[in-house]
Amino acid sequence: MNIFHTIGLLITLAALAAYVNHKVFRLPPTIGLMTISLATSLGFVLLGLLGFAPVKDVADFVSSLHFSEVLLHGMLAFLLFAGALHVDLESLRDVKFPVAAFATIGLLVATFVTGWLFWQAVSWIGFEIPFVAALLFGALIAPTDPIAVMGILKKVGAPRSLEIKITGESLFNDGVAVVVFMTILAVATGRSSPDPGDIALLFLKEAAGGIVVGLILGWIVYRMLRSVDAYQVEVLLTLALVSGGYALAEVLHVSAPIAMVAAGLLIGNHGRAFAMSDRTRDHLDTFWELIDEFLNAILFMLIGMEIIVLALEFSLVLAGLLAIVCVLVGRFVSVGLTVRVMALRRQFSPGVVRVLTWGGLRGGISIALALSLPASAERDLILTATYIVVIFSVLVQGLTVGSLIKNVTAARSD
Repeated sequence: MNIFHTIGLLITLAALAAYVNHKVFRLPPTIGLMTISLATSLGFVLLGLLGFAPVKDVADFVSSLHFSEVLLHGMLAFLLFAGALHVDLESLRDVKFPVAAFATIGLLVATFVTGWLFWQAVSWIGFEIPFVAALLFGALIAPTDPIAVMGILKKVGAPRSLEIKITGESLFNDGVAVVVFMTILAVATGRSSPDPGDIALLFLKEAAGGIVVGLILGWIVYRMLRSVDAYQVEVLLTLALVSGGYALAEVLHVSAPIAMVAAGLLIGNHGRAFAMSDRTRDHLDTFWELIDEFLNAILFMLIGMEIIVLALEFSLVLAGLLAIVCVLVGRFVSVGLTVRVMALRRQFSPGVVRVLTWGGLRGGISIALALSLPASAERDLILTATYIVVIFSVLVQGLTVGSLIKNVTAARSD
C-alpha cells in the first residue's frame, strides 16, 4: 500500500466514523471518533481470536503508519499553530501567571509525583523498573490535551477564564513536556550527563530557543503579510511558516512545538490586527479551523487503532489501571500546589482544582512519545499504561467533566 492509498484509507475511515457519530451517537466529535475506532479495533482483535479476521495484516498496517513520527514530526506542528492562532493574547495576559505556572512548575511536579507513584505501583505487582524509566512515563503523561474538552467547556457555559487557563496550559505544556521528556530520555540513554547544571542548560536551550525561533519566524511572516493583500498568498505563507518553521527548529535542536505556539500567537494576534484585511482574516480562520478539525479526526482515529498493536497481557493491563490512579493523583497534587502558591496573590474560583484535575485530559502526544521510546524491557509496560490512561482520560473524564463543571458552577451560584 503506497502513501496515497494509506492517506486515502485514513481519511475515508475518519469521514465514515464522523458521519456515524453525528447521525447516531452524537458524542463530542473527538470522543465519538475515538470510541468508534476503538470499538472497531477491539472487534478485529476479538474476531482474530476466533479465527475470523486477519489481525496480523491489520496490525502490520497500523504499525506501518508510524504514529509517533507522523504526530511528533508532522501533525503536531499544524495542531499547535492552529490552536495558538485562535488564542486571544488579551485574555491570556489576564491569566499569564497561572498558565505559566501550570505549564512549567505544575508540569514538573506532575512528572516527578506521577513517576514516583508509578514506580512504586508497578513494583508492587512485580515490575522492577529503573526510576528514570518511571520518570519518562511521568513526563510523557503529564501534558494535557485541550482538544477533546474545549467543546464540552463551551457547551456547558464554563467561565471564560477557565477556558483560557486550560487552553493556554495545554498549548504551552505540550512543548515543555516534549523538552522534559527528551531531557530525561537523554539522561536515561547516556547521551547527557545527569548533572543538574547540564540538564538545566539543555532545558533552557530547547525552551528559550524555541520561543526565539518562533517569534523571529513569526515576525518575518508578519512583515510579509503586511506587504500583500491576497488571501491565497497569505494562507500559503502561514502554511510555509508552520511546515518550514517546524523543520528548521528541529534542525537547530530547539523546541519545535514551542516555536509553533509562539509563532501562532504572534500571527493570530498582531498579524490578525495589523497585517490582514477582513477578507483574508475570514479565509485564514476558515482554513485553519478546517485543518484543525481534519487533523484531529485523523489523530483520534489513529489513537483508537493503536490498540491492535499493544501487548494486552493481564499484568500490563493491571499496571495501566494503577497508572490511571497515579496520573490523577499526580495531576491533583501539581494543580493543588500551584493554585495554593498562586492564591497568595490572586483569587481562584471555588472548585478550580477539581475541574483542572478532572479536565486535564491526555491525548495523542502522550502515545506518540511512548511509541518513540527505544526498545527496552520497560517499553511495553510504559506504552500499555500510557494507552490505558489516554483511553480512560478521553472516554471517562471527557464525558463527565461537563457535569462536574455544571455542579461546581451551580454550587458557586448558590
